[in-house]
Amino acid sequence: MNIFIDNKSGSPIYDQIYTQIKEQIISGALKDDQALPSIRNLAKDLRISVITTKRAYDELEKEGFIYTVAAKGCFVAPKNVELLREENLKAIEERIGEIVKLAKTCNLSCKDITDMIRFEMEDRI
Repeated sequence: MNIFIDNKSGSPIYDQIYTQIKEQIISGALKDDQALPSIRNLAKDLRISVITTKRAYDELEKEGFIYTVAAKGCFVAPKNVELLREENLKAIEERIGEIVKLAKTCNLSCKDITDMIRFEMEDRI
């Protein structure tokens, strides 16, 4: 599992951990029932507070991405891939609505917007 902390990011450290683990679970990089590093070990590896790591794990557990077994640790929860996909599609649709509103105020064409999306996707792949 790879986690990178960006100290220049405006995002809190626990949220960076939460987001990266969640993305790895959704993408399948972390498999169902796979053990996660212990809270203490992850904190040590990232050189951050145990409390910060615990908060990220608590958020992941609250949302059903991981589960805890007493004296064993934290594990990736089996997921309903179709439900996660639907949630992501809904979020994308909401953001597209916001993009369309902004694009109208700037007189951007559909081609301008699709070009911007294509460039962004090429940068991230």
